[in-house]
Amino acid sequence: MTSENIKKFTEDTFTKEISSGVTLVDFYADWCGPCRMLTPVLEQVASDLKGKATVAKLDIDHAQKVASTYQVTSVPTLILFKNGKEAGRLVGLRDAEAIKDFIVAGS
Repeated sequence: MTSENIKKFTEDTFTKEISSGVTLVDFYADWCGPCRMLTPVLEQVASDLKGKATVAKLDIDHAQKVASTYQVTSVPTLILFKNGKEAGRLVGLRDAEAIKDFIVAGS
């Protein structure tokens, strides 16, 4: 998956990346159909909120420690972080407007 608007986090970069500002992290898996359906929606959100919030993806199969820390039990799970602290979460497929509203309300 290549995108100029969505960052790709790893277990090693996760904590540093969420430490400042508003960051929406999509906890996903490659084998998850709804996760794949959510990607173009997140592209739209990332483009619309450029400069206001960071949108990122984290593959739970490659970042099991982080997924466990945040008790992510189903994918897709979207967690909104504000300056490193969890500000809210959505589980399951959502449309772009619902995700943007969620980010704006949480930031």
